[in-house]
Amino acid sequence: MASFKTDIDAASLRFRFFMMTPGVLVACGLIVFALGLLLFLAFRVNDGSLLGAGATFDNFVNAVSDPLYAMVALRSLVIAALVTLATVVTAYPVAWYLAFHAGSNRSVILFLLTLPFWTSYLLRVFAWKIVLAYNGVLNSALMMTGLTTEPLTVFLNAPAAVIVTLAHAYAPFAILPIYVALETIPPSLREAASDLGARPFTALRRVVLPLSMPGVLAAALVVFVPTVGDYVTPALVGGPASTMIGSLIQSQFGKANDWPFGAALAVLVMLVILALVIIVRRADRLYVGRK
Repeated sequence: MASFKTDIDAASLRFRFFMMTPGVLVACGLIVFALGLLLFLAFRVNDGSLLGAGATFDNFVNAVSDPLYAMVALRSLVIAALVTLATVVTAYPVAWYLAFHAGSNRSVILFLLTLPFWTSYLLRVFAWKIVLAYNGVLNSALMMTGLTTEPLTVFLNAPAAVIVTLAHAYAPFAILPIYVALETIPPSLREAASDLGARPFTALRRVVLPLSMPGVLAAALVVFVPTVGDYVTPALVGGPASTMIGSLIQSQFGKANDWPFGAALAVLVMLVILALVIIVRRADRLYVGRK
């Protein structure tokens, strides 16, 4: 009987491996090819040809030594950090409600959270541009209520517009990991904290929040990594004062036609993000170890 069960388990394992292999090979092949091509271009000389002529390290030297790129990279990190903070802070109460108070409405709310993914990301950014424009929805509402006598120009073409738009776009990516982490917390722990006299906020701070921290860190990474390299949102709602490193990389591959330098910038950004991800992962492991 035991040998028969072992044979079934082995056959099931072989079947799963067979079904997964094509997708894994295609995905890994495309990723390895893209990263390999990016690294290859980063060390090439820009002579107008597609792959360049000769190898050089000047692309990285120019990217690091030029204060313009350092300033834009720092701005990108600051904006991405603010977007991450705003997204996680606003996503946590929604995830809390989903995990502990939604009840039978949970499936409906989850459906509504995923509903924005049915529309184009570009359309959602344009919608925020309409809201924040000089003659947009927000200025019209302020003038109708009498709070202002003329439209304000501070809403659009500012870093705040980029932060608000990106926080809205990536909100579901933050809500879902936090919700999963909160749902795994046994209700008995919150009941025990209440029985011991802990107020709701104290129970949240000392019981729920520490146990849900892996989900919070996962949400922060999921939001931070793509927002650093975003270039569509700054171009549409940010203006020149909100230019991010993704916009500069896109311009190198587009108008400037300097693919090697654009590849070098992309590699440097990936290295910075990788370093930050490693730091966060180690902090998460130390936190779990201390618990």
